[in-house]
Amino acid sequence: MKKRLICLALAVSILTYNSISALAVPAQSEEADIIETNEIANWPTGPELNAKAAFLMEANTGVVLYAKNIHEHLYPASTTKMMTALIAAEKCSMDEMVDFSYDAVFSLEAGSSNIGIDPGQAMSMEECLYGLMVASANEVANAIGEHVAGSMDGFVDMMNDKAEEMGLKDTHFTNANGLFNEEHYTSAYDLAIIAKEFFNNEYLAKIGNTGSYHFVQTSTQPDDFYVRNKHKLISGEIPYAGIKGGKTGYTSEAGETLVTCAEQNGMTLICVVLKEESPEQFYDTVKLFDYGFSNFDMINIADNEEKYSIKNNNFFPTTIDILGSSRQLLELDDKDNIIMPRNIGFSDMETELIYNTGNEEDIAYINYSYHGAYLGYGRIKPLENKKELSAFDVENPYEDAEEEISIEEPAPRFINVVRTLSYVVGGVLVLIVISFIHSFFVNYNLLDNLRRKRSPRPKRRREKDKLKF
Repeated sequence: MKKRLICLALAVSILTYNSISALAVPAQSEEADIIETNEIANWPTGPELNAKAAFLMEANTGVVLYAKNIHEHLYPASTTKMMTALIAAEKCSMDEMVDFSYDAVFSLEAGSSNIGIDPGQAMSMEECLYGLMVASANEVANAIGEHVAGSMDGFVDMMNDKAEEMGLKDTHFTNANGLFNEEHYTSAYDLAIIAKEFFNNEYLAKIGNTGSYHFVQTSTQPDDFYVRNKHKLISGEIPYAGIKGGKTGYTSEAGETLVTCAEQNGMTLICVVLKEESPEQFYDTVKLFDYGFSNFDMINIADNEEKYSIKNNNFFPTTIDILGSSRQLLELDDKDNIIMPRNIGFSDMETELIYNTGNEEDIAYINYSYHGAYLGYGRIKPLENKKELSAFDVENPYEDAEEEISIEEPAPRFINVVRTLSYVVGGVLVLIVISFIHSFFVNYNLLDNLRRKRSPRPKRRREKDKLKF
């Protein structure tokens, strides 16, 4: 009887545990699969993806268009090499020769990606960067790290210092190549920030958008061979307009990882996909690019802003000269843009004035958002004094102009009515005083009286002259 009770208790315990686990697991999974941007009211609905994390950002403004688990710590695999390339480009010239040590070549896992460089050989830093980004060669990453910092440990310190400098809070590196280590992790958000800086470097962006590369035989490297980029949007295997480059990555623990940059309609989008199955990382990227380019536009602030318009003197102060002309002192920077969902209007956005800009050249910022989602900012700066061209400055101010000349209409000038009236009244009073004085002299013949008093003296002189003769 006791055995039956014990068995029954154990069975109940197991069933209870399984029931709780069954309830708990879906809750965690549902939470993990939430697409944060789809929770924003009236935001364009983003695609459902199987990737563990995904992120789409407009690079010029930093506006987040799509976000799924963007701060979750995940393994980056070979997308790590974007940070390796960034540091190498900062610290080295492209013609420096990089030597390959025994450790750089043989400290790798069997079967990991490489280009077959042997210890004792050497390549220029430029060729190393092509080997790093196009072939994703791990021994090249090691050799770069040793060359830049003197040791792999020293280079890892540089990588983590750079991550801290960039404000990355979900990233920690343990190597230069991205091979698995539990302490080597990043997030979709942080990886997009690294990619943004990578693509801001024109030379690295060019290397990162290379479909294939030809290594030629040299005195320090005896082989002649080609390598091909495994990124299908770069190689053209999956065509997509406006691709600017990217980086692949894979380990069994990380799954497929992918970073890609594309440009269309003035927008530069960076897409990050982490922990996906092959080849879905490429199709996820295409879905996100299609979503971004078809649902958002880049809008110039100065051309559309009315609340903080330069025509609104209540906001932008003016100065008035002695003739009553008003002159604008502040303006919106005409180079600033926001990224706006196509299903909303400019007036639908919330704005906030920020006066603590940290930049002496800017008076204030206007931050734009929609239901708490940041959309960009505009700078308010002092109006530049542009000298108007005079006809006396040059013989023909338009002689070098193109056939079609666009002449801007002169800015409106505002008259100070009170000041103008005071000038008119003052002028009238002066004329009245002058007229009164003139009338006074004429009516009383003061000039004639003066002449009479002076006339006898000459007569007496003439009489005396006659007596002398």
